[in-house]
Amino acid sequence: MDFQWDIFVESIPPLLAGAWITLQLTAISLVLGLAIGLIGALGRVSSNPVFNKAALVYTTGMRSIPLLVTLMFLYFGLPSIGILLSAFAVSIIAFSINNGAYVTEIVRSGIESIDKGQMRAARSLGMSYGLAMRRIILPQVVRRVLPPITNEAITLVKNTALVSTIALPDLLRAGLNVMTWKANTFSPFAGVALMYMMMTLPLMWLVSRIEKRFTRP
Repeated sequence: MDFQWDIFVESIPPLLAGAWITLQLTAISLVLGLAIGLIGALGRVSSNPVFNKAALVYTTGMRSIPLLVTLMFLYFGLPSIGILLSAFAVSIIAFSINNGAYVTEIVRSGIESIDKGQMRAARSLGMSYGLAMRRIILPQVVRRVLPPITNEAITLVKNTALVSTIALPDLLRAGLNVMTWKANTFSPFAGVALMYMMMTLPLMWLVSRIEKRFTRP
């Protein structure tokens, strides 16, 4: 074992800088993924065949392609057609569209779990489809999809490690850099693991609390 406290302590500042990049990636991608997922879910339950099929193609396609492939395709493919973006922007796009596909299916399942009679009752009272969805259906859906969406957030935090492959200085890349500088593997990666745990454990606790609260009789 080559753990050395002095290297571990020296690695903390660069790891914190990398963790900040990881948190930014996670937060922005999660918000955009939720927005994409909501739109996609409404498309999946839409009676309009164009919206429905478009959402189906999107979710099926994105879920069948490894996230790393999407990331590399955008990073190396976009410049070939004249679109030059930073590694951070490419990462946001890749994570957002990938996360959005999974959120789409989570929200769709939540919407379809609501008794269809509620929508019919709302429409019979004169509500438009959009108003009934906003006032009646979606508030109930939120309660049902919060736990799986929080789990998606945990997965997203861990998936951000993939950006180290395109040289974005995230938490994992920072650990790799320290490993190279200090010729020591265990010490910096103990810090990397610890920081990932510090980011994911609160989310895991939140999932547990949400599930307990919403499963109470």
